Amino acid sequence: MTPIISPELVQAIRDQFHINWHGIHGFSHLARVWANGLRLAPATGANERVVQLFALFHDSRRLSDGKDPDHGPRGAQLAEQWRGRYFDLADPEFDLLCTACRLHTRALTHADATVQTCFDADRLDLARVGKTPDPAFLSTDAAREPETIRWAVERSRKGFQPDLFGHLRPEENR
Repeated sequence: MTPIISPELVQAIRDQFHINWHGIHGFSHLARVWANGLRLAPATGANERVVQLFALFHDSRRLSDGKDPDHGPRGAQLAEQWRGRYFDLADPEFDLLCTACRLHTRALTHADATVQTCFDADRLDLARVGKTPDPAFLSTDAAREPETIRWAVERSRKGFQPDLFGHLRPEENR
């Protein structure tokens, strides 16, 4: 796995974050989405670079922890602004990142495995708000595995914060 998340990118996300960095859509959530996505990617065939960046950008432009239907498209816009400054992706990868950000609250699934993995990585962290992920609303077989759901729910409920800068695989990051 090639790390694509830098401390500078995380700091830039934090500097423009509009909601509580330590809240339900804050850094711990972003880090768990990162770990969830990297756990799923080997089984789904998802592009790990896209999955990692999705974790940071998908909720990066929320204006509240409540209803905010346009936060995903705003996160995609931020990625567009920062491409070439904080990270680089080839056009096909970048299109997947923007698609996943724009649609993560609007679409149940998508035809592309990377976008599906991004959606599932986020949905597997629902236990932080008291909800157990429903397999019917997960896109990939890997995410629907009972062991994967148990793993994600336990970490979410405990408020576990993976180490993005250790760049360990999620199973090594306990």
